[in-house]
Formats: sequence, C-alpha cells, structure tokens
Amino acid sequence: MNPELFYPYLQQCTKVSIDSRTIAPGDIFFAFSGENFNAAELAGDATDKGALAVIVERKEFEDSTKNIFYVPSTLQFMQDLARLHRDNLKIPVIGLTGSNGKTTTKELIAAVLSKRFNVLYTHGNLNNHIGVPLTIMSVKPEHEIAVIEMGANHQKEIEFLCSIAQPDYGYITNFGKAHLEGFGGFEGVIAGKSELYTYLKENKRTIIVNGEDPLQVQKTTGYEPVVSFGTEDADYHFASINKGNFVGLSFGNTEVISQLTGAFNFSNLSAATTLGLHFGLQPQEIKEAIEGYQPTNMRSQVMVKNGITLVLDTYNANPSSMAGSLQNFNTFKGSKTVIIGDMRELGPESLAEHTAILKMALDMDFDQTITVGDQFEAAGRSSLSFTTTAELTDYLKENPVTSKNILLKASRGIGLEKVLEYL
Repeated sequence: MNPELFYPYLQQCTKVSIDSRTIAPGDIFFAFSGENFNAAELAGDATDKGALAVIVERKEFEDSTKNIFYVPSTLQFMQDLARLHRDNLKIPVIGLTGSNGKTTTKELIAAVLSKRFNVLYTHGNLNNHIGVPLTIMSVKPEHEIAVIEMGANHQKEIEFLCSIAQPDYGYITNFGKAHLEGFGGFEGVIAGKSELYTYLKENKRTIIVNGEDPLQVQKTTGYEPVVSFGTEDADYHFASINKGNFVGLSFGNTEVISQLTGAFNFSNLSAATTLGLHFGLQPQEIKEAIEGYQPTNMRSQVMVKNGITLVLDTYNANPSSMAGSLQNFNTFKGSKTVIIGDMRELGPESLAEHTAILKMALDMDFDQTITVGDQFEAAGRSSLSFTTTAELTDYLKENPVTSKNILLKASRGIGLEKVLEYL
C-alpha cells in the first residue's frame, strides 16, 4: 500500500488513531509494533468496531477484504500520508515551537482565532514525530486554520516536523535552557529551535517576531515577511497589566486580564493577540477569548483551595521556566511556600543548574523551600528535602503546609501534582 492509493480512506474517515481503545465506526487505526506489544494483533478488533481501514506493519495480519493493509513501517507511512494531506490543504497553518510556553501560547492562539474561524489545533502534547502527523491528518474540509505545536529535544527534529506541517506562519516563543542534554547545550537549543526560521525563510513564509527578544530580532533581521510585536515601532504594541496575581495586556482602549499568572505569560498573550489582529479579529473578540481561557493543563494553573492559593506548574520544568516561576511567585502577597522538583534532561549541566535555582529560591522571600529529587538534594540544603514525591506525601499527611500561597513546580516525571490533595 502506498499513501496515494490509501489517501481516499483518509478523506472519508471520521478520525485517525494509534489507540485501538478509541476506535469507532469510520476511523482509521495505525497499528504500531514494539518489543513487548504488537498492535497489529488488534487489527481485527478495530475492524470489528467499524474501523474504515487499518494499517499494520506485520505482513501476516494483512487482509484487504477487511481493509487491513500492510506497510513496512507504520510510522513512515503515517508521516508520508500526513505530508500528502498537507500538500492538499488550502488553509493557513501556524507552526510554533520554543523552550517555554509553547503549549499555553498554542491554546491561546487557538482560543482567539476560534472566535472567528473553525480552528484545528494540537491537542495535549501531540507535538512530536507521531503527534504532528496525527494532527495534520485530523484537518477536515470544514477547518479554516490549523495551529500546530512542534516540540523537540534534539537538533534536526524541528526541521523534520516542518517538512510535515509546512507552516505558513511560524513563531518561536523563546530560547531557553530546556533539553540541554539532547541539544548539546544552550547554543544547540538556539540552533535547533531556529530550524523553524530556516524553513520559513527558505519557503518565503511569514515569521511572527517578539521584538523584545534580542535573539528573535537577530535571527530575523532583514527578512520579510515579518509580523512583529513588543516594541513601540513594531506592527503591534501592547502594555503589560496585572490584576492581583493574574497577568494581562492593554492595547488601544481594550484591557484584557487572563487567568494566567506570571509576567512570562505576557509574551504568550501578546503573540495570540497579534495573530488575532493580523487575521482581522476585533479587540472585543480577542478580549472575550483570552479572558475565557481557563488553563487546566498543569501549566501556570492557579487554584484556590480552602483559602489557599495554589500555583500548579508541574507539566514541565527547566532552568529558564523555573526561574520565571520563582520570580513571579515571589511577588505574591502573604506567606509563601515553594515545592520544587528536579528538572530533567539537563545532562552534564544538571547539578550546576539545580544549585543555581536552589540558591535563587533560598534568596527569595519564601517561608519554606521544599525540594524533591536527588538532583536538588545534591545541590544543597533547603528547608526540607525529599528524594521522591511519595516521601513528600507521607510528610505532608502529618505536617500540612500553613502558608497562604503554595507553588508546585517540577518536571513531569517527578509527579508533583500527586501531593495536591494533601495541601
């Protein structure tokens, strides 16, 4: 089977999936095989559930009478099929990447543009070599704009994802100290993320630029077309405003207060507003979209529980985002406790980065600094230190935190959100 012959099935299908448990009538199921699991064995179950077609990478499971088709590599076939589908799309595709804030920015952009357009956007964390093809293949004739998030932890990954998503517009949220191990240091991060710029330049597509980010300006100087925001001479200029612990922006006669915390989210709000204005939305539409957006994904999520303000930011962490979270939380009024967990994928620089973050936290106005993970434990002395979240949980059961504000920040693998019920 080749992508061109299979393409009519994609055009007819209800949705695409790599999870046999989600299959419903009219779906396409892409079966992956691993060392301990062969999804091709579920091909028959998928067709029994009404799957329109199934792709398998085991020849013995092929059955054309049931639309079960063999390919040498499910992943390669899926990526090639996604490229073919992208070639046939006639709608604007917005691609974004960055070290911090890309998921929040993506959701803000989608919320804003959805006020006027039917928007397809990356759901959850489907931003890799599997997620991007799935997202592209999910674009239907009724969609008018697609917003594609692209994640990476090594060089050449964004270049590859761009070959699938083929964005017409591109935005890099920032260059930070994330995935240092895979990228080979901070310079590697800059090179890897800038692969989006390379694609856009080579294909004469539009770059969205935060004029207050020197690296973004440096990488795009002299290039057109550019849509810029941030500085007074940019295409769009916004002023940062705050209401309590929440960040917002103003432009013209419009003031917008989001449900996000942290000055670092100002640029995310600005990018979404810029794209909204660029695509012709009215200020009131943008205001309604942003103020109605409720973060629920453990990213800059503010919760009030029993009179205590909790900032839940446990989906991801790196030195750049950790520093921003600590600096923002330090501005909160009242007593404050921070619970911070290890930052993953930092390679040889891990101990130095954890030591620097711990020193920053201890120098701030916090009642307690509690750390979780062996890297923070090796970095130095804090108020309390635990190797695992389970150990912290046992402690909190008998010793509740009494501060009026609590920050939870760690890499996803630490599972710090598990302590929520004990705070």
